[in-house]
Amino acid sequence: MSSTVAAANLTPAQLAPYIQHTKIEVGSTRQEMIAHVEDAMKYGFSAAMVAGSWVPLTASILKGTGIVMTSAGKAAEAAELVRLGATQIDIGVQIGWLKSGMYDQFREDIAGVVRASGVPIKVMLELPLLTAEEKELAVQLSMEAGVAYLKNASSGQIETANPASVRYLVERAKGGVLVKASGSIKHLAQARELIAAGASLLGTSAGIEIISDTSSAETKSY
Repeated sequence: MSSTVAAANLTPAQLAPYIQHTKIEVGSTRQEMIAHVEDAMKYGFSAAMVAGSWVPLTASILKGTGIVMTSAGKAAEAAELVRLGATQIDIGVQIGWLKSGMYDQFREDIAGVVRASGVPIKVMLELPLLTAEEKELAVQLSMEAGVAYLKNASSGQIETANPASVRYLVERAKGGVLVKASGSIKHLAQARELIAAGASLLGTSAGIEIISDTSSAETKSY
């Protein structure tokens, strides 16, 4: 059975472990974050992704559940987030450095987080903002820095996750590096397409709507 056919036949329960349930809006309340983590446990998602300020609370709830705690941060901040309970970290990259030809600095910025954290690092490459040459460099330098995952984008404001971007990264990923798709993932069919293209994880705030196949025109996801 091809990977495309297999992904098309994924049941909601089989799809849930691919999803990193995301809630990073500014202004989220304590009770909303507790509910977010409880949903991650209820539906069996891969991870609960939150802003750094909520790591202590959410990590304490997830302790012993097998669901990982992922957040955003860099170097010293990343080390502190790990101390507080984060087990994976998603980071942005210095696109300006890349476009300025500061390749060693670009690589070291990422490598510093990898060394400081000691947990899997996922880099948000913002592919639509890069030229063809810059995309190739971003992927290569990120892998040299020791990342665990390549991500097409940070959110739907940059790119709606699509099979072409996922395949682009999968075809270039080496040494066990995997691909996480991110950006306006809202629908069950869309999620299946991204997995069929090779995504190992999906970052979305619409995980419940996806696995319950209840998405509508009003569904939002970053």
